[in-house]
Amino acid sequence: MFDAPHHPTLAPFNGSFDLAEHPTLLVGLPSEERLEERLDEVTQRLAALQQQLYADHRWALLVVFQGRDAAGKDGTIARVFQRADPAGVHVTAFRAPSEDELDHDFLWRTVPHLPARGHIGVFNRSYYEEVLVARVHPELLLAQHLPDGPDHTEGVPEPPGEFWLRRFESIRNYELHLARSGVAVVKFFLNVSADEQRDRFLARLKDPAKHWKFREEDIRDRERWHDYTAAYQAAIENTSRAWAPWYVIPADDKDHMRVMVAERIIAALEALDLRPPEPAFDRPIEEIRELLEDARPPGRPV
Repeated sequence: MFDAPHHPTLAPFNGSFDLAEHPTLLVGLPSEERLEERLDEVTQRLAALQQQLYADHRWALLVVFQGRDAAGKDGTIARVFQRADPAGVHVTAFRAPSEDELDHDFLWRTVPHLPARGHIGVFNRSYYEEVLVARVHPELLLAQHLPDGPDHTEGVPEPPGEFWLRRFESIRNYELHLARSGVAVVKFFLNVSADEQRDRFLARLKDPAKHWKFREEDIRDRERWHDYTAAYQAAIENTSRAWAPWYVIPADDKDHMRVMVAERIIAALEALDLRPPEPAFDRPIEEIRELLEDARPPGRPV
């Protein structure tokens, strides 16, 4: 079963995680040119490991991205997997659940998008929204008609703490089941600061081509910054495990963030000890090579 490689950004597995101890920006970063060179190196290495993952065909890799608005999830996914074979990487962006999805349990809608063996699945947001957004805005739970959730007749009370603990337990069990089935789960929280988020919002508003990226709800969620911090703290603290680790990545510098994410994905793939299957040829490979080297090129018969 997958076992998370250690790294300073790794959230501990013993419940001692403290989001406040994880910076949003590191000091002494390499130059922008060096980061671009490093990103080129790691994306090539990741593409090579993707081929090994497919050839090995015992494992799948699920990469989960969570973060506040403007943390850089979309751009990071695009750059990190820019050299990967698109046939082997499936990206799913989860938005507000549909009516059909609300009629099922909160993990159900992610199952059809899990990666097959030999493939990489990428979740841009995920089932974790149900312990993040839903925790900050418990009124969203009303549409789920849960037997242990808030009732329409009661207004919108805050669900008891046990409600969220049960959801964390469901997530842990789900991810443990995936790990036992050969799906390595690696989760990233892109940790952006309030000041950097504000600057990115302002940049979007200054560029008409990026107005579509801004929603008025972004302001509403920004006003609940501390509530979201508490929600992320609880989610990561309760669900970072050796088989499904959380890596908390400084996100104020996008170039550095992308390099760090790619390096962690590479480390996860290398930890799987990928081995291509032994070739099953009917004759020695040297004989096959000699036949190809000596054969006339295909063409019209003489």
